Amino acid sequence: MSRIDVVEYVSLDGVVQGPGHPGEDRDGGFEHGGWTAPLMHEHASYLSDQFNAAGGFLLGRRTYEIWASYWPTVTDDSDRIAAALNSRPKYVASTTLRHPKWRGTKVIRDVPSEIAELRQLPGGPILVMGSSMLVHTLTTHRLVDHYQLLVHPVVLGDGKKLFAEHGPRLALQLLDTTSTAGGLVILRFAPE
Repeated sequence: MSRIDVVEYVSLDGVVQGPGHPGEDRDGGFEHGGWTAPLMHEHASYLSDQFNAAGGFLLGRRTYEIWASYWPTVTDDSDRIAAALNSRPKYVASTTLRHPKWRGTKVIRDVPSEIAELRQLPGGPILVMGSSMLVHTLTTHRLVDHYQLLVHPVVLGDGKKLFAEHGPRLALQLLDTTSTAGGLVILRFAPE
């Protein structure tokens, strides 16, 4: 069976908004975009193997559109993350996206039922990255098998959080931890 693995860049105060670049997600006047930049060089070494083991990728519409505008243009054969993203199935949760352009994309309209079905298929883990609203829905419906948090040593003060303010109570079991020389702490949890 496949499993759903949420992989998120998180600040110490739980913010997941706009980690990649300043204009990525300015909702609510968020001005701290690109906050992962000081440790971005460490991400690839920890995520390349994970991306290559993935059976596919599940994204919210906004994250999908950001990624679909960039990753298909990366044609360097040595970029293992691009190779995985461009060759494996992509699932995008959206009620508005009609014609996805990134090869290998399927649109998910009914997240609870379609993701429950997806988890029953054989294959490697389905990775969810970014997509905070989708993560809230997956968490509410108990559809996440693992949470992997790449915790950055920064406090942002405001922004979208990984877990919804009024979401369900969730007890987690710590599976493992890794820390890097730069101060990135990688935590992996499974719901109890």
